[in-house]
Amino acid sequence: MDFRAKACTKARTKTCAKRASFSQRIRRTRWILLKEENDQLIRKALSGDQSAYEGLMKRYHHGIYVMIYQMIKNREETEDLVQETFMKAFNALRFYNAQFAFSTWLYKIAYNNCIDAIRKRKLKTLPLDRPIQHSDGESAQDIRDDSTSPEKDYLYAEKRRHIQEAIEGLPAIYREVIRLRHQEERSYEEISEMLKLPLGTVKARIFRAREELKQKLREA
Repeated sequence: MDFRAKACTKARTKTCAKRASFSQRIRRTRWILLKEENDQLIRKALSGDQSAYEGLMKRYHHGIYVMIYQMIKNREETEDLVQETFMKAFNALRFYNAQFAFSTWLYKIAYNNCIDAIRKRKLKTLPLDRPIQHSDGESAQDIRDDSTSPEKDYLYAEKRRHIQEAIEGLPAIYREVIRLRHQEERSYEEISEMLKLPLGTVKARIFRAREELKQKLREA
């Protein structure tokens, strides 16, 4: 290779290195800006700003949905797990360590949610007549007695009454979406079409409604 060829190769190498370095700086700058925006939203959310919760949810909803769906393979269950993920994250927001990426923390919660859901599926589909395997051999399953009794019926009715009272105490915009989702078992898309609202708004309202319901039932 002559001197001119070597000089060209060296120049191209320097150019590639500069481009790579520039790309790294861009990615780093974007990460810093995103973290600053997230930190600001988190501070607002912790101070009681409801729009900040919605901002965080809109920012990460799609990514969380895609990850959960890849594991669950069921759209309705995925939607519920997405809602549950954000509910758990927002309830534990004060414990989030700002030294780390919020997305990493959130995706870990979503992943653990999926694992719990998959385990519950396996428990539900386990045949009742199959013996349980363990290190000492096997044993028959101990099936719980779910037969009704006057006391159980009374407690169930009381629980239903408390839930209905809590629903009735919600603001109208939340009461409506909860009724459609959990009493009429409508899909998110159906609710969006019926109320003429964006799908994201429907999901955000259902999330806030569940949060308020949990709070009301804790106080009951």
